[in-house]
Amino acid sequence: MFSSRFGALLPVVALGLIGPAQAQQTSPTPPAPAAAPAPAPGPGLNILVVDVQSLLQNSKSAKMVRQQIEAKRAEYAKEISHQEETLRQERDALQRQQSSLSPEQLNQKGREFQQKVNDLDKSVQGKRQALERSNVEALEKIQEAMLKIITDIAKDRKANLVFQRSELVLFDQGFDVTDEVLQKLDEQLPTLTVNFVAPTAAPASGSTAAAGGAAGDSTAAPAAAPAATPAAAQPAPKKKK
Repeated sequence: MFSSRFGALLPVVALGLIGPAQAQQTSPTPPAPAAAPAPAPGPGLNILVVDVQSLLQNSKSAKMVRQQIEAKRAEYAKEISHQEETLRQERDALQRQQSSLSPEQLNQKGREFQQKVNDLDKSVQGKRQALERSNVEALEKIQEAMLKIITDIAKDRKANLVFQRSELVLFDQGFDVTDEVLQKLDEQLPTLTVNFVAPTAAPASGSTAAAGGAAGDSTAAPAAAPAATPAAAQPAPKKKK
């Protein structure tokens, strides 16, 4: 426990000069002023340290959230891979039809194909954003339970300061209560089901304007590479404001 005491300030008494006329007279020495009372010592510091990142990695509920996010990511990846293969086949078929289609027909099919590519790109972005939002909402529930546990431990130990481990360079390991928080968190929140946010639906192909540049080509534009498979959102501790 850290504590600090402030001593009383000692008064400094200035001595007056004796004038010539008073050189043979002895002046009574004035009594020294009473020392100021010492201020009451401030409350001692009682510090706790918690490794939030470790809790978001090692708690049962956090592990369960990661498993669900990875499973959903794999599901989305399979859907996207199937859609990509369908587009590749359509592109190949369109290229084989070049000699049998008029320029107008070829341009029209090229615009329709490019719109499908754009729709797939939007679908991938929507799935990625939905995964991120779902992950964040699940982690917020873990952090709420974590904060309540930390608050209870701080009250029990009469702590008046709690630091995140990532904010410190050196500290006495006796202040670390991460293991205690982890044990209570696993007891109180052993499981957690992720409430997945629905991805934003991409507009139907052909419902929006064709991509620029496709209309002026006499052959179908090659398919743009669809966006990468959405990655699982990385957990991040909610910053307390």
